[in-house]
Parts: sequence; C-alpha cells; structure tokens
Amino acid sequence: MSLIAVNNLTLSFGGRTIFNNIGFQINNQDRIGLVGPNGSGKTTLLRILTGDISLGATMVSVAQGVRIGYLPQDISKTAKGTIFDSVINSTPGKKDRDRRLKQLEYDLKQAENPAHQTKIAHQIADIHQEISHYDLRFSVHRAEDILAGLGFSNESFNTPLSELSGGWKMRAVLAGLLFQEPDVLLLDEPTNHLDFPSVLWLEEFLFNYNQSMILICHDRKLLNRQINRVISLEPEGLRIYTGNYDIYLEARQQEENVLEARARHQEQKVKEAKRFIERFRAKASKARQAQSKIKMLKKQEVIETYKKPNVMHFSFPDVERSGDMVVVIQGVRKAFSGQHLYQDLNLVVRRGERIAIIGKNGVGKTTLLKMIAGEIATNGGTIQLGHNVTMSYYAQHHSELLDERSTILEEVSKIVPNAGVGFVRGVCGAFLFSGDEVEKRVGVLSGGERARVALARTLVKPQNLMLMDEPTNHLDILSCDVLAKAIQEYKGTLLFVSHNQGFINRVATKIWDISDGNVEEYPGTLEEYVDHVKR
Repeated sequence: MSLIAVNNLTLSFGGRTIFNNIGFQINNQDRIGLVGPNGSGKTTLLRILTGDISLGATMVSVAQGVRIGYLPQDISKTAKGTIFDSVINSTPGKKDRDRRLKQLEYDLKQAENPAHQTKIAHQIADIHQEISHYDLRFSVHRAEDILAGLGFSNESFNTPLSELSGGWKMRAVLAGLLFQEPDVLLLDEPTNHLDFPSVLWLEEFLFNYNQSMILICHDRKLLNRQINRVISLEPEGLRIYTGNYDIYLEARQQEENVLEARARHQEQKVKEAKRFIERFRAKASKARQAQSKIKMLKKQEVIETYKKPNVMHFSFPDVERSGDMVVVIQGVRKAFSGQHLYQDLNLVVRRGERIAIIGKNGVGKTTLLKMIAGEIATNGGTIQLGHNVTMSYYAQHHSELLDERSTILEEVSKIVPNAGVGFVRGVCGAFLFSGDEVEKRVGVLSGGERARVALARTLVKPQNLMLMDEPTNHLDILSCDVLAKAIQEYKGTLLFVSHNQGFINRVATKIWDISDGNVEEYPGTLEEYVDHVKR
C-alpha cells in the first residue's frame, strides 16, 4: 500500500533546479536511505514530504490517516513543560481527546435533561475507553525506556525543556518522535547530537521499528543495517535502488562500468567510421558506403557516462617521524564545579596508533583532548609529548572561532602564510570551496560550511599528532568515506572522538572507552570491542 506518492515533482530556488520531474512512492514497511552529496536536496525533499514546503496535492499525496513524524537537523522551538511531559504529550491524538473530554464534562454539568445526560455520559465513557487503549500502547514505562535509551537519567525527567542545551533538546524531540510511532518516520541525521551508547541504542530501536522510514545518515554502518531501499539524488536526477547502502554502491559502480565500456566502444566505432569517410568519400566505388556512415553518425545518440558527484578529495602529505612514545599521561586529575572527571589518569599513546575515544556525553572525552592540546589545564599530574611530536587539533567549537569578516581563502591562508595562493585554493577546492566561493565571508556560511573551513585549516598543515573531536559532523556520507580513506593512509598518530560507528570501524586501531573517570583500553576495532563487551 502506498502511504506517500510523489509525482512529477519539480522545484527551483534562485534559478537553480533542485528537482526536475521526479517521482517515487513510500510503501508499507519501506526502509529508505536518502543519499546524495551535501546540497543535493535531501533535507529539502524531507521538508516537502512533511508539507513544510508546500507544492500542492498533485505533486505529493499522502494516504488518508497516515501520520508522518519528522526529525530535522535543527529545531527552532520546542514544547513547553518538562522532558517527560513533552514525550507523553506526543501520544497521537492526546490533545484532541483531552479537549473533547473537557468539553463533554462541561456539557454534562450544564445538561438538565436526563436523556441528554445519559448520552453525554456514554460519550465520556467511550473517550475514557479510548484513553485507556492509548495509555496501554503509549505507556509511561515505554516513555521512560526511550528517554533512558537516549541518555536521560531518571532524575532529569522533570527538568524543563527550556533549561536544556540544543543537543539535549534535540534528544528530547527525538524521544517524543519515537514514542508516537508515526506511520512514516523521517530522520535527518538523527545521530548528530548523540553519544556512542545512545547511537547503539537508537540502532537497535530503529532495527525493530515496524513502520516505514526515510533516513538521512552519514554513519555508514548504521545506514547499512537499517535500510532496504536507497533513493539517491545523483547529478543526472533521482534514482532508486533495492538493498542497503553497500549494495547501492556496488550497483552504481556496475552501471558506471557498463556505461563507460559502451561509451569507449562507441567512441572507437565513431573513430573508425570517420577514418573510413575521410579515406573513401572521394572514391566513387565507396561513396555510397561513406554516405551511409555519415548518416549513421548524425543519427547516433552519444552515450553519456555518469557525472561524478562533487565530494571532498584530499590526502595527507608525509609528516616527520616522531618518537615511539607520543603522549604520556601520568596521574592526571581534572574536575569541574566540584565534579571529578579524572582522579588518577595514566595513559600512553604510541606512534602510529589511531585511537577512538568513546563514552557517554559528559564523561570527559572532549576535556581529555583539550588537556592534551593544552587548551585547558589539568588539576594535577602531567601530560608530556614525546620526542619530535608536533600537534594539530580540530574541535567542533573551532568553527565558531573563525573570523566572520575574513574570507574562506583568508582563513585557510592564516595557517600557511608562506604558501602560494594556488596551493591554498587547491586545498579549499578539496573541501568543496572552488572558484569564487573562496571569497565568501565566513559570516554568511552555514554550520556545515564553517565546519569544513575549520577542517581545512586543520588538515592544510598536518602534524604527526592529530587530535580530532567529531570530525564527521556536518559531512555527508561520501565525504566521511574520503576522510576515512585519507586517515587510513596517514603516517602519524591520531586521537579522535566520534560516535560514527562506520567511521570508527574504518579508522581506529585502538578504543578508549571512558566511564566514571576510568579508561578501558582495547586494542582492536570498534566492532571487536562491542562484541567483547557483549560477551
């Protein structure tokens, strides 16, 4: 059964065509991955499906009674009340039932005719029965489980939403969305504000979700496990594939190979025909054949190969070799507002290790990176860098520290002041800022664009020790793959915080799992570590 049908959808902004006559259907239990480079229209398409961007019923039709739930990347406003209230109050139809019940109770008080009173009493009983049904399905226990899974403690349930940070507000909105169990769930980068344990919980929840879903996600592992179809926004238009993300990539590559082979074959045939024509067009005995080949060339449609999507492309140059002991942490203590994060931390980082730091929000992952980087001081103990160690640090907040009056080119040039403009332009181009775009002021950039500028500044002059805090946030899935491949070939040492399972699996050679001030070290991949913990 079709829940949502999109027909002949066309949309342009500022003279740029976003969608040109596209169409598709969302059916029962479809689990769709929506993929494409940043700027290809993924978020716009979700907003069209929700009606946030209205194009009329002829282009988008929703079956009667179908409930659509949407998690955007950013939220402009949230419900009033506490965290727990916001989830319970998202029960489908709750406001309408409460309103009807209140009105009927008022009508009952006003009614004087016994027959009328009896009729209203029956209506009230029906609503109470309806409420009992919904209370059973959308129970308090279920709301508590979802909130706990997304990292909320029992003590925080009664916290007003107005007191939460942006990331925790987004978690509360996600909790309400999952609780109401819409027929079609639209998720735009749902892991962006989650920590690693919450990502694992969400992965299991979505895997067992029985309704339809469209998912935009830069975590390749999570995406692969959740979806059975791919809607891909390609340079040539919208394409639909059956299977998960890896199967889509294989199918896409096979299509490209076939097209390129056909194009090469056609090009060879054209060259042969042109040589024949040039050689024999003046020869009477071959003139008819030459004319036939000329007509063939005029009629022949050129086989066009796929245009490559615009994605980041870069690799790290060689870095100087450091000593074997890159970072030595001894007896480190750190506390904020009387809360102890670390009391006797002892760790060693060795040359060539790529260490993923995971754990719940608030356990001190970013704090550890900041202490190593020298951005904040310890309360005791020592952190020493080894012989010939040079360090670069990428953090989420660095994008907020960029000079808003500077251009992209100027911001990147500040890191390598002696480099030529051509080199810096090349680096900017690798991060999808090409041509006149490098002259844009930082102040007009989106959050994702700022993050790419900060990342370019970090990587334009790589050191033999890199610290990175959530480097894949604001990157599309193709750019995450490019970054992972570049890091795999990086000859230095890496410490990074991430909740992106696919990225960690591809990059990390060791795991540091932080909990209650302790760090559990595991030599191996994330997948191996998760299996180890489960056992």
